[in-house]
Amino acid sequence: MINWLDRLGDWNPQLMREIKGRLKPRNLLIASVISLVGQFLLFLLAQNKLPIAINNGLDSIQNKYCTGTSKYGDPKCLQDALGNFVINWQVWWLELFLWLSMIGVFALLVAGTYLLISDLAHEERRGTLNFIRLSPQSPENILVGKLLGVPILLYLVAVLAVPLHLWAGLAAHISLIRILSFYTVLLAGCFFFYSAALLFGLVSTWLGGFQAWLGSGVVLILLANASFRPIEGSLGDLLKLFSPSLILQYLIAATGLNPVFSFSYLRVQDLQWFSLPLGVGTLSVASSLLLNYGLWTYWSWQALKRRFPNPGKAVLSKRQSYLLVACFEVVLLGFAVAQKSSDELSVNFQILVAINLLLFLSLIVALTPGRQTLQDWARYRRQQAFSRNLWNRLLLSDLIWGEKSPALVAIAINLAITSAILVPWIVFSQDSHQLQAFLSLFISCNLTLVYAAITQLIMLMRTQKQALWVIGTLGAVIGLPTVIITFLSASPSKIPGLWLVTPFAGAAIEYASATTVFLALLGQWSILTLFTFQITITRQLKKAGESTSKTLFAADRGARNSYKF
Repeated sequence: MINWLDRLGDWNPQLMREIKGRLKPRNLLIASVISLVGQFLLFLLAQNKLPIAINNGLDSIQNKYCTGTSKYGDPKCLQDALGNFVINWQVWWLELFLWLSMIGVFALLVAGTYLLISDLAHEERRGTLNFIRLSPQSPENILVGKLLGVPILLYLVAVLAVPLHLWAGLAAHISLIRILSFYTVLLAGCFFFYSAALLFGLVSTWLGGFQAWLGSGVVLILLANASFRPIEGSLGDLLKLFSPSLILQYLIAATGLNPVFSFSYLRVQDLQWFSLPLGVGTLSVASSLLLNYGLWTYWSWQALKRRFPNPGKAVLSKRQSYLLVACFEVVLLGFAVAQKSSDELSVNFQILVAINLLLFLSLIVALTPGRQTLQDWARYRRQQAFSRNLWNRLLLSDLIWGEKSPALVAIAINLAITSAILVPWIVFSQDSHQLQAFLSLFISCNLTLVYAAITQLIMLMRTQKQALWVIGTLGAVIGLPTVIITFLSASPSKIPGLWLVTPFAGAAIEYASATTVFLALLGQWSILTLFTFQITITRQLKKAGESTSKTLFAADRGARNSYKF
């Protein structure tokens, strides 16, 4: 045991640290009791649902676990020679298997997310997170130690439930390979959600103790909607691929039974991506879930490897943001193209615009550098003595690829990538709402650039807690006009011009005249030009680019002139 612990400590010291801090006899006992007692109570609850023989001459009893026939309601209960009911134990074991599966999915993903985010917040408050960063271990090694060690008691609870879960599945005539496929998907889902939890914990330290509740709450809402609510459209199809319970429909279908949780309302068999069927069987669904988890886990770790060693660094580089946007748009467009409704373009395009707004708001916050970073970049640019043409070429290259330069150009390039992917779909959709879709996309891109300019302006201000200022300002700019217009009962059909300055401009374009749309675009361009050139770049960056010594010398000259006077 000592040799094994030594090897584990050499392989991952952070994992060893987490194990020593958590695997104490008291904690082990509590976790074991929670798991075993929980299984026992669930078993008793399932037993209580079985019919009880009553010899009082009343009509026959109906119960879903009985084997008789009935035109309406549950099957009738038949009795054997001893007066006991004949039970369809396969259905009973199947429902116990499904209960254990759903409880395991929500417990592992929601509770594990909470534990990881809470642990990072606790390390940040104690000041030990910076100490861990200074260790000679690689960021990947430290983060893997966190991922494996922090929820280790939760893993123990889940492992103790595996025997009963396996027994229930096999008793329900589900093959071992199908059960193992569910375990594989669940493990991949845990790896993705835990990686995203680590990233969220690193970028949301300004939220304090609330970040763990927020992160786990988002995961809970996502899983609840993806598992129990039949969301239609491209967004619904994408959300389904984040729930490991999606594969349970085919495990149920393999038994030929119809339990309480059939998951048929999710319509997994209709899941398509660019007309490629993703839900034709257990293998295809499992492969789709694994590929989806693998894709977004990759991007989560790209961000983690950048953010963990240096908290002041942008979550993604500009080069990575271009690849991420292209990847995201292709994935989302694949589900939108697969929708075959009559109003395919008008409905799915508005969904894509709304999702893209959330994506770009996240990118704006992630890519926009802070005041000190921009000061360093501006001073470096002012100290260079290149020729004018070479200066302009290097400046353009720095704005496109440089990590310390303003993010407006990078956001514009990402918007261009998005448009290049969505425009062909609009052109070949053969829908009567093509012009409206073009205008909606154009207005949405302009609004996004305005939001990026506002964010960059706030990041140049001498204020504390800039993240709160950015979120509060963007929330006011995005939500306040919509709230005011709604309060005034100005529907898009009545006053479309007001809605064109909100993220819901697509709903008002069909009612707006060409003059109204042109004035809205002109207003957006004017605001963008003002923020970008007159404030953000022309004045603020020039002022930030001046060296500290120049400012001090100027103040000293002013003092001497005042003394001479």
